[in-house]
Amino acid sequence: MGSIYAQNKDEDKVEATTSSALETEPTPSPEPTPEPSPRPDITQKTEETVGPLEQLLADQKLGPVFPFNILKYSIRSSISAGVPANTIVLLLLLPLVTAIIAATRHIVGLRGFGIFLPASLAIVFLAIGPVLGIILFMVIVFVSTVARMVLRKAKIKLQYLPRMSLILLLVVLGVLTVLFSAPLLRYPDLTNVSIFPVLILVLLAEDFSKVQLGKSARTAVTLAIETIILSLLTYAFLTLEPLRAYALLYPETLLIGVLLANFVLGKYTGLRVLEYWRYRQLIKS
Repeated sequence: MGSIYAQNKDEDKVEATTSSALETEPTPSPEPTPEPSPRPDITQKTEETVGPLEQLLADQKLGPVFPFNILKYSIRSSISAGVPANTIVLLLLLPLVTAIIAATRHIVGLRGFGIFLPASLAIVFLAIGPVLGIILFMVIVFVSTVARMVLRKAKIKLQYLPRMSLILLLVVLGVLTVLFSAPLLRYPDLTNVSIFPVLILVLLAEDFSKVQLGKSARTAVTLAIETIILSLLTYAFLTLEPLRAYALLYPETLLIGVLLANFVLGKYTGLRVLEYWRYRQLIKS
């Protein structure tokens, strides 16, 4: 009887040990699926965008304030007061961007919607990314064109300002449709959209509609495509880290160079590159 009791006791110990081992063994947890993080917005004051720029300023050794370092000391004072370094860099690069657009229009022959709108669109591409920027741009172009065609086919006569307000209303609805699709698309840049780039894109509808009313839809679409090309070109310059560093470290040289380049560009009176291609048969004869 004692041996049977001892055997049962041993079996109970084995079962207890086995159950405790099973209880203490960690259960494998499912690995979390990595979600794509939004791209850093260099138009905003974040540690990823401002930190490297401030480090560049800290590493640069300056001489006396006058006469060649006035801007450098002014930049450091403003950053110490809380002005974001990336805002100063973008402002310093803006004259360069407009000079590039002016050269492209004046020498190459790409027109686009003026000179400031492609520059603004390049800043939009910096803020929300070129892919999403082009998507919203094309949505605005499409909605503006369809709205104008519907109003013309329906023979709805409205004065200019109310008609533009109606078109802007439809454009806003089109942009909201893209933003409302964020839960379905799960595109990271959609979560990084602020009112500033969207406002610039919405205001683009007014310039597009003006060209449509004054000329034709084909001309407006051509100008829209050329505007995208100019914006992507200047966006490529704005994303160059060496250029941003040079603008921050040597602002006087940059601004004087842009000033001289504009004077030289303004003296050019020859044919544009696209005009050479357009009139190539006439030039050969």
